[in-house]
Amino acid sequence: MSVYKNFGVSLPHSSSAMRKCGYDVGGIQNAQPGDIICYSGHVALYIGNGKIVHASTSKTGIIVSDNASYKKILAVRRIF
Repeated sequence: MSVYKNFGVSLPHSSSAMRKCGYDVGGIQNAQPGDIICYSGHVALYIGNGKIVHASTSKTGIIVSDNASYKKILAVRRIF
């Protein structure tokens, strides 16, 4: 949410509502940097090469993960 907010785009807070934003790109194989990856109860920002940036836990904070498919992906959405 905060990344898109810096570009003047307001996104809903809930992960289920974010699954309706923008448009579906047809899966992780079509993801481009900037797309949002939606999981059950969680959303990440795709940064390319199978990697995501996301708020992991309160202990670890914002991290980069090397595997966007670490959980079952429910949707990949392109906002622009």
